[in-house]
Amino acid sequence: MIQATNIEKFYGDLQVLKGVDLHIKKGEIVSIVGPSGAGKTTLLQILGTLDVQSNKVDSRLIINGIEVSDLSDKELAKFRNQHIGFIFQFHQLLPEFTALENVCIPAFIKNTPKNEAEKRAKELLEFLGLSHRIHHKPNELSGGEQQRVAVARSLINNPSIIFADEPSGNLDSESADNLHKLFFELRDKFGQTFVIVTHNLELADLADRKLTMVDGRITDSVGIEWTDFTNRPLL
Repeated sequence: MIQATNIEKFYGDLQVLKGVDLHIKKGEIVSIVGPSGAGKTTLLQILGTLDVQSNKVDSRLIINGIEVSDLSDKELAKFRNQHIGFIFQFHQLLPEFTALENVCIPAFIKNTPKNEAEKRAKELLEFLGLSHRIHHKPNELSGGEQQRVAVARSLINNPSIIFADEPSGNLDSESADNLHKLFFELRDKFGQTFVIVTHNLELADLADRKLTMVDGRITDSVGIEWTDFTNRPLL
């Protein structure tokens, strides 16, 4: 699913990533933990194609069998829209749009017909317990509800991979626990792969595999016996 080899990142003279190697399987939930400044978010942004490694010539980043470094900017934007979903600490919902409209935005970018996009968005919002909130704007929703709308938005194009950066960092403990359980329900139902950067050790320990980053390197990998969900029938 994801194969990263020798990923380095410099910001001026500061080296943030120091030759990271990573292999993530389809249907796996992987957490990335470590102290602030370890390079977790930078790695997530590069894996999610939002940023580019500094050493493109002597590194590789393959997602779904595609070497993303070989893609043009236009091809990369299309690939990102079709294959990757993002969940951030702050939901990043557009305040002038309803929950339904926010969820539909990536589908509209993909040129999905409006009726088809709205049908899919309503199904996702219903699955997430928000069918009664689809016409509410973000300021009319609780923090947990806003984050669930963001989760639905990340799923609208049926991406293969969801990247989450501190997804529960802005939630109360109950909403955070519900969100953590939701990730596993989504994996079981839709078969997505999740890569989650988090300081929440409870969430990190629930993952199939926990990676620890220190000073720009992955220093430890702890995992449970992993089940391949590739051929698991959807519910």
